[in-house]
Amino acid sequence: MRTENGNRRRWEAGQSRAELNTSRIAEQAKVLASHSWEHGTAAEALLELYDPHLSVFGDEPFPADKVPYTPLEETESLSYAKPHILLDAGTLIRDEHATGDPAALGVSAVLIGQSDPEYVKAAWRQAKHLLDSAPRWQNGAISHRKAVAELWADFGYMVPPFLAYYAIVSNEMRYMREAIDQCMLYHEVLSTGSLGKERGLWHHIVGPEKKDLGYWSTSNGWAAAGMARVLATMKKWKPTAAWKEEQQMLVCYIQEIIDGAMRTDDGSGDGLLRNYLGDESWFGEVSGTALLASVVYRVAVLEPEPYGDGSWDGYLAWAHSKRAAVERHVDAATGIAAPAVQPLDHLLREPLMTGSPEGQSFVVLLYAAYRDWSRNGGGNS
Repeated sequence: MRTENGNRRRWEAGQSRAELNTSRIAEQAKVLASHSWEHGTAAEALLELYDPHLSVFGDEPFPADKVPYTPLEETESLSYAKPHILLDAGTLIRDEHATGDPAALGVSAVLIGQSDPEYVKAAWRQAKHLLDSAPRWQNGAISHRKAVAELWADFGYMVPPFLAYYAIVSNEMRYMREAIDQCMLYHEVLSTGSLGKERGLWHHIVGPEKKDLGYWSTSNGWAAAGMARVLATMKKWKPTAAWKEEQQMLVCYIQEIIDGAMRTDDGSGDGLLRNYLGDESWFGEVSGTALLASVVYRVAVLEPEPYGDGSWDGYLAWAHSKRAAVERHVDAATGIAAPAVQPLDHLLREPLMTGSPEGQSFVVLLYAAYRDWSRNGGGNS
């Protein structure tokens, strides 16, 4: 059995009881994960929790404008991700149905590749598969699915952050440009044209097989959180730090989603957002709530002022209330966050009470985002 890495032991040695509960939540994410996107999301959550300096949200994630070398045995996230990454396939992990989901392990592969170049080669094959083999929507958006051209908001967390990160290791700007373009093309199709309170939210799925025009809270979280990762990568890498127009566009897209989530938040569900935003027939649940709230903390650090007039104060007050609601729904003994939507059946009316793999990771991402915001002086605002 692999022992815990040194960074994690040092992290836990100085933490409060509440923070140690986050470690328990993260352990449940690892135990419950079984699908490509779940492994990738758990790896990202572990990175942001235990090794925030390696995350794109860190102060200097690209020393000398390069992907940093980090010993595998000292990095919980990479030790977790490595066994799930394939070195003999065109994608990082086998997935019969999805084009986008295997890319969720892309950042892990690139980081591991700094000590084992075979993993960078695997990341290259994954990028090549996305750009050259995946179906495309008529506007050029890469399909999230293999069989047909179909756009899922979930794609936003899997593919654009990986392509943006791969730009650094390859030193090729075209991958960063593709990451930004994919955010724009997905926004073009999925962002609602509604003028009502749902305006700015993204439809879950547009396409011929799994069409779902509802505003699933988790998929809106996927999209917003993914764009926040692309934004951070672009801002922290010197060759693209001056791309102000593209950065402003992503901030605008993210803010539109958060605005929509706030407008459709009816305050019920014990403070949790409903599974489908704006639909009061749905239960409140932790997954979408945690991920959307985490984005507010991230973007408030990345961009001190929101798009347009005003400040982040109202957004932060909302995020604080959502964070408190999520915390009330975590079992301190087990680390399980519930109620959660069933991730494999988002239309199921019965909430999952035994733990969602992605939901557990989202709660970790929320804690890490809040902690980093506080350390950046947010706790004094």
